[in-house]
Amino acid sequence: MFQILVEFQRTIYLAVGEQIKLLSVGGDWLAFMGFLPMGIVFGAAHALTPSHSKAVLATYLAGSDAKVPRGLFVSITLSFTHVMIAVLIAVLSLPLVSITLGSVGRAPLLEDISRGLLGLIGVWMLWRALSRGHHHKHEGEAVGVMAGLIPCPLTLFVMTFAMSRGVPGAGMLFAVTMMVGVALTLSCVAVLSILFRERLVDFFAGKPLETISRTIEGVAGLALAGVAVWQIMFAS
Repeated sequence: MFQILVEFQRTIYLAVGEQIKLLSVGGDWLAFMGFLPMGIVFGAAHALTPSHSKAVLATYLAGSDAKVPRGLFVSITLSFTHVMIAVLIAVLSLPLVSITLGSVGRAPLLEDISRGLLGLIGVWMLWRALSRGHHHKHEGEAVGVMAGLIPCPLTLFVMTFAMSRGVPGAGMLFAVTMMVGVALTLSCVAVLSILFRERLVDFFAGKPLETISRTIEGVAGLALAGVAVWQIMFAS
């Protein structure tokens, strides 16, 4: 399944590269606009490939008390940050992107910052579960931003290529449509995570609700911190 997704993304990436090449030599913008919906499919497929962002989103929402609208907002925040941080790096040429052949499109510094901050969120959730703390109303947005700090490598590819061809606007437009696709996939993850938590609470109906909620949150916080530590130690 993973290999199929990789090949599918590669096909679309090569196609968008051809479209950008055509634009750079005076091609038709209308034809390019007609191709843009493929960016949504591209983004949705990209978000299905293994990444720590989906695990973070699912773990956080499973342990929080967020409802579906809040979960959707967090997933959109994550998607926006994930794609737009890549656009920002490409546009400003920030010295954060690895240029080694084996890791083109990665930003190791931002990845480590993201993992560290998410680990802190996990510890905070665990501490709050143990101390009967209250949810901060902006915590979800913070998780979305922190998880999204790892830039989308495919957006970096497209933006860099478009800028090298003198049509940065084409890269921006494709990045926006790709962000929609990423948001669609992550929104599905968010809704399923929240429904899972609600079904779990229903399963334990009759037992003290506060104890159940605190236990779920504590486990989620521990898992989130564990994912961050594992990523820092073994995935860098």
